[in-house]
Amino acid sequence: MAAVLAPDPIATRLANLAEIQRLGLPLPPESYPFVWEPGDTVALRPTVQIEARAAVLYVILERCFGMPVDHALAWLDANRLNDEVTDFEFDFIKGGVGDQHAFALHLDALAALTWMLGLSRRLDPTAPPDDHMALMPDLTRSETFEEWRSRILPAPREPELIAAVLDLYYCLDWSFQAAEAQGLSLPGVLDSAAIGQRRWGLEWAVVLAGPYQEAPVGWEEIDLST
Repeated sequence: MAAVLAPDPIATRLANLAEIQRLGLPLPPESYPFVWEPGDTVALRPTVQIEARAAVLYVILERCFGMPVDHALAWLDANRLNDEVTDFEFDFIKGGVGDQHAFALHLDALAALTWMLGLSRRLDPTAPPDDHMALMPDLTRSETFEEWRSRILPAPREPELIAAVLDLYYCLDWSFQAAEAQGLSLPGVLDSAAIGQRRWGLEWAVVLAGPYQEAPVGWEEIDLST
């Protein structure tokens, strides 16, 4: 999708802060940085790349819940998705190396990707993701990656909207962590880990360009420390 002018960062932030206040969460400090600057452009990674990342995350989730190793590896290989799997992910898929609970949290990163692709209806910070069983490849019958792409017919959402939602989750990441640290009630069933996963998916898929923006990085290089 072609790059377009990013929305006004100040107006976007004010709207998102109003939403956070409505949810009853602590507001980030005034010094909390903007995600982009006036005049920056925004685009999405190629649709097929987002679809491939979503498919890989789904295989990882299936491995978390008992998918046989051979089946997972064979499906990735047959669909030429091995290059889309990071080293950390491959070690987990093949040998169970790593924190299974942490990999299972990718359910919410997947929720962000499916929402961006227009496959799911909402990305509500107070509610769990939509059921992904019907949205993702049917691995029980070895539906191929291309068959899945033809079946779902994605309609990616507008980059400007996704950028605004990225800024919301960027702020929510701080707010949820602050609320948990202060022992405050959260507005729904999600915790800061789920919010962070959604931010991860959004930050990876959104491509911002401007004088102070860096080139897009790999999945494992996304920095969620701010």
